[in-house]
Amino acid sequence: MRILLIKTSSLGDVVHNLPVVTDLRRHFPTARIDWVVEEAFADIPRLHPGVNEVIPVAMRRWRRGLTSQATRNEFGALRKRLRSARYNLAIDTQGLIKSALITHLAQARRCGYAWRSAREPLASRFYDERHAVSRELHAVERNRRLAALCAGYAVDGPPDYGIAIAGTPATLAGTGDGPDTSGSPYAVLLTATSRDDKLWPESSWVALGLALRARGIASRLPAGTPSELQRAQRIAAQIPDAAALAPSRLGDLAYRIAGAALVVGVDTGLVHLGAAMGRPTLALFAASDPALTGVLASTPTVNLGARGQPPSVDAATAAVGELL
Repeated sequence: MRILLIKTSSLGDVVHNLPVVTDLRRHFPTARIDWVVEEAFADIPRLHPGVNEVIPVAMRRWRRGLTSQATRNEFGALRKRLRSARYNLAIDTQGLIKSALITHLAQARRCGYAWRSAREPLASRFYDERHAVSRELHAVERNRRLAALCAGYAVDGPPDYGIAIAGTPATLAGTGDGPDTSGSPYAVLLTATSRDDKLWPESSWVALGLALRARGIASRLPAGTPSELQRAQRIAAQIPDAAALAPSRLGDLAYRIAGAALVVGVDTGLVHLGAAMGRPTLALFAASDPALTGVLASTPTVNLGARGQPPSVDAATAAVGELL
């Protein structure tokens, strides 16, 4: 059996789709499972040993040059690749028009959300088979339910993200942007996000970092852009033994997270990756609903805050105490 998964973006959504691979692999152990994903996030499906091939696409880049020959060539190569693979089943767990268009390229039974279940209802027009899945479920469970309906099995047990990384926390601490020479356990503090209304105040991060240092835990603050790096540097400068981490590949950052004693982050894809990798994880919400998109894993996790109600430093510090 050959199965194609389509979940292209964003980072958190891609992480949320990893348990689908585990579920499919459990029910179809000999199946070939390929995954179409935005090129910037291709390192995430590669963390799951149940994925046979990751097929990168560049929808974001292609939109900026729809009429260019390079875009036509790349899209044509994708269409040829998906049509020639002869998949038995293509499952679009994203439910957007862009993902539905990719699904439609596959020579397969194309399956996705029904009109009222899809994030963009028009996407349902591109599927051969449509299923109703409640939009009130957590995103992880929506993905799992849809895949189960498409492939003909029942969802059972908690989500298993299936991530496998070779190495131990001690060896992983020195990967990515250089060796970690502090000798201390460290927490990864994810202070950046794509929307300003999801941010947590810098003064709050400093207070939390000082509380962690009092527990003997150093702080590591990744950044993905120059402005995020400046923010991380300002915070790190006020916390003893803290360090801001220069931008690095997503795969390298995954190794850094794998070695952490704790992950704390605002509503961003990397905080979901921390939970998926089995790290004790605290997620801080200020502009979104954790009931639908909060961290969800069998590892110890805490979601704090809500839309318009960012958590206090005291609440975050207390939650860290519980997780540690």
